[in-house]
Amino acid sequence: MVATRASVTGAYVGTSGFSYPSWRGEFYPEKAKPAEFLEFFAGRLPSVELNTTFYQLPAEEQFRSWAAQTPAEFRFAVKMSRRITHFGRLELIQTFCEHARLLGERLGPILVQFPETRTRDEGLLRLLLDSLDPELEYAFEFRHESWADVDVPVRVNSFEGAAPFRYFRLREPPYDDETLRAWADRFRPLLANGTRIYCYFKHEDEPTAPHYAQRLLEFLG
Repeated sequence: MVATRASVTGAYVGTSGFSYPSWRGEFYPEKAKPAEFLEFFAGRLPSVELNTTFYQLPAEEQFRSWAAQTPAEFRFAVKMSRRITHFGRLELIQTFCEHARLLGERLGPILVQFPETRTRDEGLLRLLLDSLDPELEYAFEFRHESWADVDVPVRVNSFEGAAPFRYFRLREPPYDDETLRAWADRFRPLLANGTRIYCYFKHEDEPTAPHYAQRLLEFLG
């Protein structure tokens, strides 16, 4: 039996993105329309990482529509616009956060991903932190080694921290059952302590990512 979105409390496991026509026939019904993908997705998994927000900030109505297509317990992680993280347009943060808030109770963490070429700049980080909506949750992904010991509330793929959640992006498929069981074993103590887990598998043309997510939920349950 495949674990469903309600079967593992605090485990928000899903994929990076959901709007993939190539998943028809295996994860989505063969004749599913793109407008139906999210509803099908949310019936099988408890969370998704929105990557489209990284490339272009959708209209307010799009956020409301995403929320309306999902159950109350579903969660969206929202990837911050590259205009902010990659091009330094910090004045756009308020608008970005206002749009994300339209997801209401379905809003999970915001992913703040810096480019591989961005070396450590604590002044920039401080300005960014001071500009963020303090009522929202954030996970930071630094891809240059110079950021190794910088202090942020939650760092992607780290088990350390005092925040009430952790954020993982699993980017090295394939994942066999042994590997997924090992991840479940590491996540289980955090969940038992009330720490929420957000975990997203990398998109591939075949629907391997949602199957990995379902399988991990099975092992957690």
